[in-house]
Amino acid sequence: MKSKNSRVPERALAIGAHPDDIELNAGATLAKWAAQGCEVSLLVCTDGSKGTWNPDADLDELVAVRQDEQRESARRLGASGELVFLGWIDGELESGPEPRRQVASWIRTLRPDMVLGHDPWRRWRLHPDHRHAGWLTVDGIVAARDPHFFPELGLAPHRPYALLLFEADEPDHAEDTAGFEAAKATALESFTSQYETTLSLPPEPDDADLARLHTWVADKLAESGAEAGLASAELFKLIDDL
Repeated sequence: MKSKNSRVPERALAIGAHPDDIELNAGATLAKWAAQGCEVSLLVCTDGSKGTWNPDADLDELVAVRQDEQRESARRLGASGELVFLGWIDGELESGPEPRRQVASWIRTLRPDMVLGHDPWRRWRLHPDHRHAGWLTVDGIVAARDPHFFPELGLAPHRPYALLLFEADEPDHAEDTAGFEAAKATALESFTSQYETTLSLPPEPDDADLARLHTWVADKLAESGAEAGLASAELFKLIDDL
């Protein structure tokens, strides 16, 4: 790994395509920073309305449920900043001018030192929302830092000092997550609507099922940590020339 353990940011903003994407990819890192005094904010780009295998699901209800789940997860992570739902339709996110303006607006408003998001350059990525959320993160930073992008916002430009991209093909930065495995797993427990589709759990898991989730999370973090010479880690592509 090129680097390990950035200095704890005063403010961090994590940008995800759907509810639970941030926790799956950076939950332990965010819990660690929050415990060390960082103001963590979360921005979710889509409404999560396709996040079920049930063809008869009430999608309006699903959207509301997934927002409540995301709120509970943020609470469990210790995220003391803003929780923003952009509300674009799941599966139909685009990285065009309007969503880019929204992301830039929130970066200028929240003024994070560190931004986290999907790596848009990941090869052979199937889900379009992850690609577009990654582009919105990267393009939103550029728009937020330069004064002639979206001057109608009336917000002062802001340049974060670093960007961490998760789901990267070639990660070069590790955040030590030892001691925060349970915090990540507990945050993921909040997403009850995703037990079957994402977390491989029964709809009503018992204690043994949830214990397996905690073991799975710890094993994944240990696997990533081994790549960086750490007992437990989340891996990112670091871009610190913004």
